[in-house]
Amino acid sequence: MVGRHGTPIAVTLTVGNRHDVTQLLPLLDAVPPIRGARGDPAASHGACTPDRGYDFDKHRRLLWKRGIKPVIARRGVAHGSGLGKVRWVVERAFAWLHQFKRLRTRYEHRADLHQGLLDLDCSLICLRRLRTSF
Repeated sequence: MVGRHGTPIAVTLTVGNRHDVTQLLPLLDAVPPIRGARGDPAASHGACTPDRGYDFDKHRRLLWKRGIKPVIARRGVAHGSGLGKVRWVVERAFAWLHQFKRLRTRYEHRADLHQGLLDLDCSLICLRRLRTSF
């Protein structure tokens, strides 16, 4: 999928009982570099804004090593950090995907079928966004 201002959004599929944190770095590797001006080398992704579940110093260090600024709310701190202004884009994408019942509750036992539905639904979401933008 493509986010605001043409920023690519990667979507991956894992088994149901796996924690999301294990997929942080593979997911970042799946996002292609953002092109700069003509002739410039590919730029870094800039910043990463995951939810509080990713608040570990290990992951912050790994993101900094890749040139990505981690913008993560601290666990145990009251809400109101202002990150909701950025995080709503991710939550909106989840809401768009949950419009499709087959993705909300996984009925398929085979991962390739579920991945196909996920790809199809992401394509439909992009098509709907393109139709309303012109």
